[in-house]
Amino acid sequence: MKSMTGYGHGECQREDYQIVVEIKSVNHRFLDTQVRLPREYNHLEIEMKQLIKKQLFRGRVESFITLTKENASSKELIINWPVLDRLVQDLGDAEFHRYKKQPFSAERFLEGGILHPSLVEVVEKKDVINDIEVDLLAVFKQALEALNRSRQIEGEGLQSFFYEYIDLIKQEISRISRKTETIKQEHYDKLKQKMMDLMTDTLIDESRLLSEVAILVDKGDISEELDRLNVHLNSMAQLLKKNGPVGKEMDFLIQEMNREVNTIGSKSTNLDVKSSVIQLKTLIEQIREQVQNIE
Repeated sequence: MKSMTGYGHGECQREDYQIVVEIKSVNHRFLDTQVRLPREYNHLEIEMKQLIKKQLFRGRVESFITLTKENASSKELIINWPVLDRLVQDLGDAEFHRYKKQPFSAERFLEGGILHPSLVEVVEKKDVINDIEVDLLAVFKQALEALNRSRQIEGEGLQSFFYEYIDLIKQEISRISRKTETIKQEHYDKLKQKMMDLMTDTLIDESRLLSEVAILVDKGDISEELDRLNVHLNSMAQLLKKNGPVGKEMDFLIQEMNREVNTIGSKSTNLDVKSSVIQLKTLIEQIREQVQNIE
């Protein structure tokens, strides 16, 4: 079992560049990934998102990749010689023919325009680009593994929390169960007396009256709700042992448990049971809050 919150870090230091990758994740209903790369390496985004999908199933995952280039040794100069040759020839012809009688200097023109990107371009060396791409993916995997470990560690901590609260809920259910027969008998006696008081001036069939009272008491019986609560708790304990994402299944069980507790509260008028219902709702809500962190 893994949490949806975590943090992973990875870095690589080379002679010509440094790569730092930070990945953080928080709660989200589905898997939502964002990768922020230097613009010239945006083509790696799809591959990085695929790597995330192979390891994570839920959560908002944000990846920040920083590339710092240390010096100019990774650069190379590319001169567009055909264009430059033609430009020099045309400027020379212009200086001695077209603008012969006008103040025009081909040399000064070249000095001002030589750095135009159509003539001269400074780019990364191809072998350096390849090295950076390989390192970007390697460091990203390193940070992703660290994030995964972080989510696993937090998930194990939450697992202990869930086991503890499952036991607390079972204890509360046991308290209610021990009172079930007493509550049922008290409910039966109260209903019987109330109906007898209401019908004192009318001839009644006592056996039929007692039968009707028994039916009403059965409708107020909470044994089935307690049994289903225990079943849900056992199912949750089994989910805690399961490999892979379990958050959605646990969330469903929480909803079912709340439904059973609400039914118990509506059926019973016993003050001790009402107190236990309040306690059960509190415990289940605390579990629900933590379930939101589970993948």
